[in-house]
Amino acid sequence: MLLKDRFDLSDEIVAVTGGSGVLMSGMAEALAMCGARVAIISRNADSCERAASRIREKGGVAIAAPADCTDARSVEVCRDFIADKLGTVTLLVNGAGGNSPLATTDIEFASDGEGKTFFDITPEGADFVFNVNMLTAFVCCKVFCKDMAAAKRGNVINISSMGAFLPLTKTPVYCASKAGLSNFTRWLAVHFASVGIRVNAIAPGFFAAEQNKALLYNADGTPAPRTQKILGHTPMGRFGEPEDLYGTLLWLADKSLSGFVTGITVAVDGGFSAYGGV
Repeated sequence: MLLKDRFDLSDEIVAVTGGSGVLMSGMAEALAMCGARVAIISRNADSCERAASRIREKGGVAIAAPADCTDARSVEVCRDFIADKLGTVTLLVNGAGGNSPLATTDIEFASDGEGKTFFDITPEGADFVFNVNMLTAFVCCKVFCKDMAAAKRGNVINISSMGAFLPLTKTPVYCASKAGLSNFTRWLAVHFASVGIRVNAIAPGFFAAEQNKALLYNADGTPAPRTQKILGHTPMGRFGEPEDLYGTLLWLADKSLSGFVTGITVAVDGGFSAYGGV
């Protein structure tokens, strides 16, 4: 199936933060294959260019636009660069995010014995995780949505997480930051409704990507106990594939299909959030 046969995003100029990662670069490519002009944003200029090049090789329009999304001035420079090369951004996809070993525990319960506990999480680790998941979206919305509000037309898609619905063990700060992002999504949707900006979020379930492989697989490549727990709690019995996100992404991006949709977080999780375990 050719995406452009079902979705027409040829009037959209898209900024994708975290756009050089596996999931976000795939989402950027899906948008470009539907005609959108895409700017790939992340801190590393080389990784931005590699992601943009892959899109161009497939016939899409994409540029590298490196920036530090926690720094408003850096994002402002990035916005001006995109405007000069592609035009004013009409769709912002906030995909920058991540976790840190400094903000996780080794054990699920405080009584489990040896291992890193909540008391070992550092303020520096917590700051990093909150900044990369929450502050990045806050800063990018402040910068990019100003032009959208002036034009009375715009769209924001935040990338949340299963941890926003239910806190997952071992990752307290990550889950708290993603819950904040989902709440921020709803707040922005109300605030911006009168100026023509829609704001929604996608909450991916469990995807086996580079970012979380250490949690899901042992050093020898065998599934970790956590993997068995995840799949046992996922009715569809598998991890997600990047392509599983594209339909929801494109539906939210296409104003002809979702023009009256704002303030929601869509779970793409194989039924994980619906299953009570019994």
